[in-house]
Formats: sequence, structure tokens, C-alpha cells
Amino acid sequence: MTSQVSSPAEQADGTVVGEQRKAAGAKDVRRLDRVIIRFAGDSGDGMQLTGDRFTSETASFGNDLSTLPNFPAEIRAPAGTLPGVSSFQLHFADHDILTPGDAPNVLVAMNPAALKANVGDLPRGAEIIVNTDEFTKRAMQKVGYAASPLEDGSLDGYSLHPVPLTTLTVEALKDFDLSRKEAERSKNMFALGLLSWMYHRPTEGTEKFLKTKFAKKPGIAAANIAAFRAGWNFGETTEDFAVSYEVAPASSAFPVGTYRNISGNLALSYGLVAASRQADLPLFLGSYPITPASDILHELSRHKNFGVRTFQAEDEIAGIGAALGAAFGGSLAVTTTSGPGVALKSETIGLAVSLELPLLVIDIQRGGPSTGLPTKTEQADLLQAMYGRNGEAPVPVVAPRTPADCFDAALEAARIALTYRTPVMLLSDGYLANGSEPWRIPELDELPDLRVQFTQGPNHTLEDGTEVFWPYKRDPQTLARPWAIPGTPGLEHRIGGIEKQDGTGNISYDPANHDFMVRTRQAKIDGIDVPELEVDDPYGARTLVLGWGSTYGPITAAVRRLRTAGESIAQAHLRHLNPFPANLGTVLARYDKVVIPEMNLGQLATLIRAKYLVDAHSYNQVNGMPFKAEQLATALKEAIDG
Repeated sequence: MTSQVSSPAEQADGTVVGEQRKAAGAKDVRRLDRVIIRFAGDSGDGMQLTGDRFTSETASFGNDLSTLPNFPAEIRAPAGTLPGVSSFQLHFADHDILTPGDAPNVLVAMNPAALKANVGDLPRGAEIIVNTDEFTKRAMQKVGYAASPLEDGSLDGYSLHPVPLTTLTVEALKDFDLSRKEAERSKNMFALGLLSWMYHRPTEGTEKFLKTKFAKKPGIAAANIAAFRAGWNFGETTEDFAVSYEVAPASSAFPVGTYRNISGNLALSYGLVAASRQADLPLFLGSYPITPASDILHELSRHKNFGVRTFQAEDEIAGIGAALGAAFGGSLAVTTTSGPGVALKSETIGLAVSLELPLLVIDIQRGGPSTGLPTKTEQADLLQAMYGRNGEAPVPVVAPRTPADCFDAALEAARIALTYRTPVMLLSDGYLANGSEPWRIPELDELPDLRVQFTQGPNHTLEDGTEVFWPYKRDPQTLARPWAIPGTPGLEHRIGGIEKQDGTGNISYDPANHDFMVRTRQAKIDGIDVPELEVDDPYGARTLVLGWGSTYGPITAAVRRLRTAGESIAQAHLRHLNPFPANLGTVLARYDKVVIPEMNLGQLATLIRAKYLVDAHSYNQVNGMPFKAEQLATALKEAIDG
């Protein structure tokens, strides 16, 4: 969750602590305050589905949680290879948490590649559950194991559980009319059943899910359910697992309300639908599929009953062109993409700036440049969002900080676009898009009123008394131009990319008019009403850590650790990156040091130095993965002491 309240477990060094109890005649049950589990295997082993199901049951149980899916870009990477490993990490707790966790307490490795790719992240004493059936000589040699790591002592520092998952799954399904290959596909459900037993997860939801997913193939549904139950029973009966664990619901971490687990892309989709309803406008999405933004297109296509129209275009340029046309026609218009798509859309974004029409451009950032790392995260499109167009073409930029916050960020982006008649860039990223956390479903009266008034008639009187429509006559408060629906009698007007005359909208090559229009468009963006920056500084610190976007969770977790250790540090996090909050300069001036962690090479730091002449210190990472809390805590401690 996103609470600023300090949590003892989040401040700890990563060690899982708990108390043990034992019922008469039963296995030991140990209570823990939090656990980090990672499922890993081939990209065809169903690790994402397994992690998602475990997450869903954990959410229904009431734990706070945060997830980190991690998978190859290839649809089916080479089996048994290190580049083909897919993993899903879940951190769940009985209290407020902020990140997927630094180091797993439990690793489920379906093959040698999964073990080798992930064992380096484990702390000593962690539990490793391995599928021994896959540890053949050939499979181990493929990833560079000269001898079996299960036998050579290299895993002596861990609690190793060798389990023949494939054999046990095939045996559990011997009465089903399935080939051995078909039966083997259910081994991920066996592993899910075993982990569900270990951590006392509910099972009803998973069984219902399997029945629904394979409704047209009831035999496959029954087989997966049988494998799931067999995994549960194996944990209950085997002597290798002498202890199971309980993590109580995080009842005190959540405000009262109705919650569900939600990913960033799903939250964004719901936020867009909510924005269209609050604006009383139809929602139009013009999009071209691209990782990691495609889920928004898939989700919105399901909601025609809410007046949503989705258009899968032939390319990125057509997608935004259709969206801009929908904006001209009076829709809440959206286009979704990632960094490479933003490059292709840049000319049309500039056209939207010139036309001064509301348009949401949602960029789910990923590793670049070019195709880069399609399934890995990065936040290196900030300067592209700010300046990636020809001419002076200012665009507001908004960034959510957590998966659930993507809902509110979508509403905020819509508010700005509709109020100020401008395209708005929303910068999420792959970490937020695919990660998930509990989300409190808001009440209707908590949502903002986004309704707009279309121009219905003339808005200007000429010297001779004639009433006419001027498409660039501005609201004195917002500098927004009127929004006139095409076909409205008397409101015909010219649109296009060539510079317009102030007021009339006629084509103009007049130098003074162009200077005025450029400065007016900039003034409109500079004057956008955004909330002041909030600073968390309970102890009067001398060092401020400033973040934006998805770095919020790791930064906040690191700050909690430092404060628990007696250090004084202030924290602030930016949602609005253009324009910046009005008080940002004042806030920065209060501190001797400003540290800006970013998953790029210092793009926000560059903007801060240029605008406020502050010697901001960058701490950067561009490895396709989110920051770890311990890593940031170490870097921030060095900044405090330096």
C-alpha cells in the first residue's frame, strides 16, 4: 500500500521473524509477519499464471501485497535456457508494505535454468523447492552446471526441498484420459497446491478459476484441479515439509472499504472508464499493440457497455490519428503505447498541441533505446515526453507512483486534458503495469466531476455587431480555447497544423502572431492548477530524497529503514512533472542535499538542475529491474554522511 506510516517489519534487514506453535497431532505452524516467494521456470511452465493465482488468493485472504512479474520478450524462449526463464515474485504481509521485496525467502525452481538464474538473489537460509525431474545431465549442462547443484554441496546454505513435481503430477492424473505430455503441463498447479498448503492460502477461488478458464474443456479443468489438490495433499502428508506458515491478514493496514487486487494496467483502464463517465463523454481508444501497454487495449475492448470504443489500428501513427479525430468529434480520446510508439506519435502530438484538443497519451515505459528490453522496466522517456516534438510544443506530464495509483493518475490526466484543452502525457512503466497491489474501490461521490461544456453558439461580437464563432478565443482563467463539436450550425472552423491567428483561427504567417501563440500555449501549460508538493520530513532533515513514478515504493521503504536506524531524511515524490508544483523551488531550497533516484541516467535531475539551479545528486539504475530498498538505503546513507 502507499501509507507513510512507519512499519517495523519494513524497516528490518530482510530477516523473516515469527513465532511457532503446534496443534496436537499436527505439523508445526509458524506465524510470520511477511514472506517473499518467487516462482521460476521456463516461459512455458505457467509461472505467471501460478503467481497470479497465488496472488489472487492472498489478496482475498486480506494480506497486503506487491508483485513483480519478470518474463522474456520472446513468446516462447528456448526451453531450459537462462534467457528463457520466467519468474513471478510476490511479497505479502500482515502490515503495510511497499515493494515486491529485495530477496525471496522461498524459491520454487522448475528446472536447472530457473535455479541458476535466481539462486544468487536468495539470502542464506532461504527455502528452495526444486523439481528434481528436470535435473537431467543434459538440462544441467545447458546452463553450465558441471555437476548437480542438488548434490555437490553448493546449496548447503539453504533449506533444500527436492520434489519430483513432474512425476507426482503424472501419477496424480493417471486416471485421466491424458497423454504424459498433457499431464505434465499441470505441474505448475501441483506446485501451486503445495505452496497454498505451506502458507494456508484459500483454495476455493483457484478451483473456481480453473473451472471457468477451461469451461469448454471440463476434462482439462478437472485434471488441473486434481493436480492442485494433489500438491496440497503432498504438503500435508510428506515428511520433507515439517512446518507450514501463517501470515495474518493486514487488517490494520487498510482504511475501511472494499478492496480488490489490481495491476497498474488494469487500474489505468478502470480510471479511463471512470473518467469518461465522470466527464459524460464517450471513451475512444486508438491504439496499436505494444508491450507492455497492450493489456489496456485488451481490457477496454471488454467495456462497450460503458460507451467505450476501441480501435486497433494498423500502426502507431494511425492509432493516435484516429484518437485525435475522436477528440475533435467530442470524445474523451486516448492512445496507449510505449517509448518506441511515442517516437512515431510525436508529429501528431505536436498537431494536438497546435489544435489545442484534449488527448491522453499513455506511455508504459520500457527499457530502450529502439526495441530495447520490451518486457523490462525503465523510466527513461521523461525527456522524450517533455521535449520529443518539433518546435515549442509543451505538454503536461503526469506519473503514477504505484499500481493502484494508476487509477487516480488517469483521472488526473483527464482533468487536465479536458480543462485546459491539451494533450497530456501519462508516464507509467512496466513495473507498475504488470505489478499488482490491493486497491480500495472508491465510492462514486469520491470521483471528480469532469463534465465540460461544448460551445453551442457564437462567442464573439465584431465591431459591426455581427455575432461569430472564434475557435481560438480563450477562457481568461485557463487559456483554454472553446471545444465545438463538428456539425454544430454556425460553429464551422478550420483545423490543421499550420499556425492559426489568435482568436479567429485563420491561417497566419505573421511573426508577431506566431510569437504570441507560442507564448500563450506555453503560458497555458505553466498555469495548470496542480497540488503543491507534500514533503515527509518529521525530524527536520538536511537531506531530501526526491522521486517520481514507480520509484516511490523502493524509496519509501529505504527511508523507513534509515529512520528506524536513527537517520534523519526527508522524502518528496512528484506526480506532476510538467508543470512542476509551484512550491517545488521553495522545497528544494530548504535542504543542503537533494538526491534523485531514477531508473534512467538522470533525466529528472537534469530538469531540476536546469530550472532551479540545484546541485541535485543522481542515483541511477538502468538494468531493467526496479530498485531494491536495501540498495537505496545504502546509497541514501552515503549521501547523508557525505
